[in-house]
Amino acid sequence: MTVTLIILALSAILFVSGRIRSDLVAICAALSLVLTGVLTPEEALSGFSNPIVVMMAGLFIVGGGIFSTGLAKKTGSYIVGLAGNNEKKLLILVVLATAAVGAFVSNTGTVALMLPIVVSMAQGAGISSSRLLMPLAFAGSMGGMLTLIGTPPNLIVRDSLINAGYEPLSFFSFTPVGLICIAVGLLVLVPLTGRFLKGRGKQTAKQKNKSLGELAQEYRITDNLTGLRVSHLSPAIGKTVKQLNVHGLYRLTVIEIRRTSSNNKLLQKIEQYAVSDVPLAEGDVIYARGPEEGAQKFANEMLLKPVPLNKKDKSLRFYNVGMAEILLMQSSNLVNSTVVESGFREKYGVNVLGVRRRDQYFLQGLKDVRLHAGDIILVQGEWKAISGLAQENDWVVLGQPLEQAAHVTLDHKAPLAALIMLAMVIVMAVESIPIEPVTAVVAAAVLMIFSGCLRNVEAAYKNINWESLVLFGAMLPMATALEKTGTSHLISSSLVGAIGDLGPYALLTAIYLTTSILTFFISNTVTAMLMAPIAMAAAIEQSINPIPLLMGVTVAASMCFASPFSTPPNALVMSAGGYQPIDYIKVGLPLQIAIALVMIVALPLLFPF
Repeated sequence: MTVTLIILALSAILFVSGRIRSDLVAICAALSLVLTGVLTPEEALSGFSNPIVVMMAGLFIVGGGIFSTGLAKKTGSYIVGLAGNNEKKLLILVVLATAAVGAFVSNTGTVALMLPIVVSMAQGAGISSSRLLMPLAFAGSMGGMLTLIGTPPNLIVRDSLINAGYEPLSFFSFTPVGLICIAVGLLVLVPLTGRFLKGRGKQTAKQKNKSLGELAQEYRITDNLTGLRVSHLSPAIGKTVKQLNVHGLYRLTVIEIRRTSSNNKLLQKIEQYAVSDVPLAEGDVIYARGPEEGAQKFANEMLLKPVPLNKKDKSLRFYNVGMAEILLMQSSNLVNSTVVESGFREKYGVNVLGVRRRDQYFLQGLKDVRLHAGDIILVQGEWKAISGLAQENDWVVLGQPLEQAAHVTLDHKAPLAALIMLAMVIVMAVESIPIEPVTAVVAAAVLMIFSGCLRNVEAAYKNINWESLVLFGAMLPMATALEKTGTSHLISSSLVGAIGDLGPYALLTAIYLTTSILTFFISNTVTAMLMAPIAMAAAIEQSINPIPLLMGVTVAASMCFASPFSTPPNALVMSAGGYQPIDYIKVGLPLQIAIALVMIVALPLLFPF
């Protein structure tokens, strides 16, 4: 027991100091428990096979699919857009929209997604964004209390119940608690933000890299853009753009060939080609830039049907085809060569869409433009081809095109992502369906990959927060060590002995406050891991229902607002909102206290002792 307490104390100190990564601290703690003989190697590694860890990995992938298809952004933008210019209404809708998204997606991802939307809305309404960003971070945590998968502490307390032989909490068991948190949050945040965050508007950092839309607008890519669909009678079928000599005969520059594999919106797969050696097929849409008479002649001779273009974005999409600027170096072999002589298309599989020389843009007759040192060239092609350009010494790729590619939304897959997520929620929520929650989550994650809601398996892996998984897997055996050595029983017995005579309400208060205080120094996830077995042991000691005590742990661990470092969302908005740690004390501490007072009364009413 003494050894376990020493390892636990040292781990807590290292977690608080933050000098060593939390996942490494957790691994060292598990290793120490093995080396000291407290746990066997099998017991120390058991956390990584725990369903909660597998479920978390699956939820990261499902959340990635929701983000990559633009489903979350579209939903959040729509809801927040209802507010107009009314500051109070905007604050309320930001909280509600963020909480709604946060019920099904990690609070960190939710806040990261909503942050630029909220900043844009604040600028449009003439409101300081700092009035909204702290409530945004808090709403992400409050929304996590709405469902089982909303926040890691919920999964931890559910796992504690299962391990102790109790019936597990259902998917929506947390919903009443979450709704109360949101209601209290709105009542407290509306007056506090108006008083303490008034006039604190700080300009968020300007975007360093041009977006794909900005590049398209700057180089006037959509000017004279025509969409033509290949009909079943077209003589162009089976031929390439190069074979058809589209540029020579019709003075058209083909920007993209888009191929849709199915008319079913849920199952359709969209492929894009930017090179001229792809044989055309029936149904392909050719996007070309050039004179209207040339496009009309091309359509007439090749039996192509015009495709109406969206006026807002001219139908440009960047799924697997993108754009990037490259700066031609003084030492480049391409200096004084023409664009056609440079061989960009033949050697690198990219098209040249424009050349910028200081303030002068060359957008027409590009093949004869002679390149100079310092020219900035706009190239277009598949993201894979663009990534290969960075390996050359003749130029420097500007910005971070691959990072942009990772954030391009596959919006045509949004309905399918919504259907997969809805099916997962239904399976987890309906107890009569004989499928375990972990199975439902893993199945949803696999479907997100196979259906194309994520670009590939690599994208799925990138969406997983491996530090969190290792932290979970390595710290879960600590609960085993606490129970095996009798440490949990000792702590809970001391707690019950000190205040047990005062009744279960006093016990709930003590556990809630202890958990809440720990979140000032330790992450809410680690706090929940440490406090859940103690709360369970205390409930057994008093022969009362453990659910209200465990709910107290998860609420206290999740509702940690008084420190910018207790949760990632709090830290995420700190710089963007221009906040100081004292601001979290002024706004977050009263909110944390208010929720604590309400929950200590409400939890036993919702889940009687």
